[in-house]
Amino acid sequence: MGAHQTPEKWHVPAAMRHKMVGVARNLRRTQTPTEKTLWHCLRRKQRGYKVRRQQPIGSFVVDFYVPQSRLVIEIDGPVHALQRDRDRERQALLEELDLVFLRFSTSEVEERLSETLLKIDQYVRDLSKL
Repeated sequence: MGAHQTPEKWHVPAAMRHKMVGVARNLRRTQTPTEKTLWHCLRRKQRGYKVRRQQPIGSFVVDFYVPQSRLVIEIDGPVHALQRDRDRERQALLEELDLVFLRFSTSEVEERLSETLLKIDQYVRDLSKL
């Protein structure tokens, strides 16, 4: 999509939006330990940019979302090995909205947190320049 074009937005019925907000709230209350660790480092603009956690987008909820750069950050735990095709389809649909995905495994976040944060910072900087 060109720099001057705005991506299409999905029309989401009010009832679905309301349902997805509830799903997101529940996910925020039941975060995985890895999500808690990453959120602790990203919240309150600690890294110079706003991050939302468990953000509803259409009929999906993404782990983290950086609005200024349209960056979706996903943490893939062991369950994702069983749903790779579903994750790819979901990602492809969300990429139609001009969203960019950055995926990390739980072990990557847990074992190399500093590197993970630097990679996120770099993506945010690069995407914000576009």
